[in-house]
Amino acid sequence: MEVFKRAILEPGPPENFALSTVQEVIKPQKQTKLAQDENQLLENILRALLQELVAAAVQSGEPIMQHGQSVDDSEIAQGHIPRLLDIVLYLCEKEHIEGGMIFQLLEDLTEMSTMRNCKDIFGYIESKQDILGKQELFARGKLVMLRTCNQLLRRLSKANDVVFCGRILMFLAHFFPLSERSAVNIKGVFNTSNETSYEKDPPAGISVDFNFYKTFWSLQECFCNPPSLMNAPTKWQKFTSSLMVVLSTFEAQPLSDEEGDAINMEEEAANFGIKYLTSSKLMGLELKDPSFRRHILVQCLILFDYLRSPGKNEKDLPSESMQEEIKSCEDRVKKLLEMTPPRGKDFLNKIEHILEREKNWVWWKRDGCPPFEKQPMEKKTVQDGTRKRRPRWRLGNKELSQLWKWADQNPNALTNPQRVRTPAVMEYWKPLAEDMDLSAGIEDDYHHKNNRVYCWKGLRFSARQDLEGFSRFTDHGIEGVVPLELLPSDIRSKYQAKPNERSKRAKKEETKITPQQAEENQIATPASEVDGEGMRGDLETTAIPMDTDSASAAAVNDSQGSTPALDEHLKQGSDTDIGPEPGQLEADVEAEAEAEAGTVDGETDAEVDLDTVG
Repeated sequence: MEVFKRAILEPGPPENFALSTVQEVIKPQKQTKLAQDENQLLENILRALLQELVAAAVQSGEPIMQHGQSVDDSEIAQGHIPRLLDIVLYLCEKEHIEGGMIFQLLEDLTEMSTMRNCKDIFGYIESKQDILGKQELFARGKLVMLRTCNQLLRRLSKANDVVFCGRILMFLAHFFPLSERSAVNIKGVFNTSNETSYEKDPPAGISVDFNFYKTFWSLQECFCNPPSLMNAPTKWQKFTSSLMVVLSTFEAQPLSDEEGDAINMEEEAANFGIKYLTSSKLMGLELKDPSFRRHILVQCLILFDYLRSPGKNEKDLPSESMQEEIKSCEDRVKKLLEMTPPRGKDFLNKIEHILEREKNWVWWKRDGCPPFEKQPMEKKTVQDGTRKRRPRWRLGNKELSQLWKWADQNPNALTNPQRVRTPAVMEYWKPLAEDMDLSAGIEDDYHHKNNRVYCWKGLRFSARQDLEGFSRFTDHGIEGVVPLELLPSDIRSKYQAKPNERSKRAKKEETKITPQQAEENQIATPASEVDGEGMRGDLETTAIPMDTDSASAAAVNDSQGSTPALDEHLKQGSDTDIGPEPGQLEADVEAEAEAEAGTVDGETDAEVDLDTVG
């Protein structure tokens, strides 16, 4: 301890003698850094020396930060305690001793000092803020510094030491980063000790509505502890009824612009009060004060904003009825704020902006206070001579140039029939056939037959590839168009045409053919065709115009059958009435183009009328 007393009186900066002084006192194992037990021994010595210096300053009646003058490197008089703190701060900064030792000494110093001396101590802390805020020191002593400042705030008076409290809060705001969790009220705990006392019994000889007085000031109990309203429905009902009385009174007694001008003069005089007086004698005057009304109404908005703030669990949110009541009360409060002079609308806009910022702050706390700082991106150093030149593309970029090369290498890429192809009828009708199977148990609402675009496209495919199935649409609807091979045996019999019906239809069709049409059919038949091919010519002249491939396939199939099959085709041509009419072919082509343009995987959002198919 005597060695440190001599070191305090030595002139010059601490780096000239601080390390040698520690080595002389401790005799450490390592020359530049102390071990854990050596740090503890040094801390005990310094705390005892600090206590002795403070006791000496108190006995002499001098301020502790000015007791015992010494000479530093600038030839400026300095007290013993600041000199000792400078030496310890230098050792902590250079990591010769444990970094949190300086914070522990500052905490002990504030606990041993009066509030008048604490102002000088805090002035020293503010002057060394940049050094104390370095990462190697901040990580070791941030919690100790937070505890020291909070203890000072508890000892100070909220009314008499407002400036000193502000200095401490500003220091904490600069010393701790914004993303520091220890500086944030994570749990949202309220200061319930801030009670507002008011009269419980009516005074004698005062003409005042004492019931309104008690109702008005009872609201402060809810403003002081908002979570109590969420847990007790009866308390919420009592609060809303009391608030309605207060708001109705404000609406019944609107303020004039003259009263608003008076508050402007008060603002110029810089009159400010921490809390309003609660005497019943002042109730009438306070109701005429615009700033007093704003104070109460803003408290209401803060309370409503807290009740609707997001919680981690659904149970933390208010009920639907409670949310409706909050909304109606909030609208009335905002309307009153807008009507309160002076510049009520501007004042309301500022309050809404502040509350909106507060919501973002609440969300940040709910998410665990993630840091705002982003790590800087590492810049890749490019050595000289190794920098690669950017390639130059023929058509501006890599994709267009590659597409141009593909056109040269594979000219048939866009005309490949496998790229876009028309599905076969058997493949296309499989989903509807599965729906028709009773064993599948698919409800009618989910059948493909309800998809009008799917049915319309299927009819077009059947008209080109399966005329026999297409003819069943007239008698059995869209389910009759499904190929019989896809249906189970019990359902297939329902859609198979009976022989007697087919013969009747064939005879009916023969009566409709005129001699002139028969001559035209004979003329249209080429002479080189055989007898079996002759029937194909008759079919081509009577059936609907179709693609060459599908029409020839259908004719070949008919030529291998019997005469009733040909009659059946002739009946199809007359019953379905799908021959080309004037203008029908162009409309059919336009409808096909629109359907295929809006179709993805056989489905589209457009609705097509099935009546146009017949």
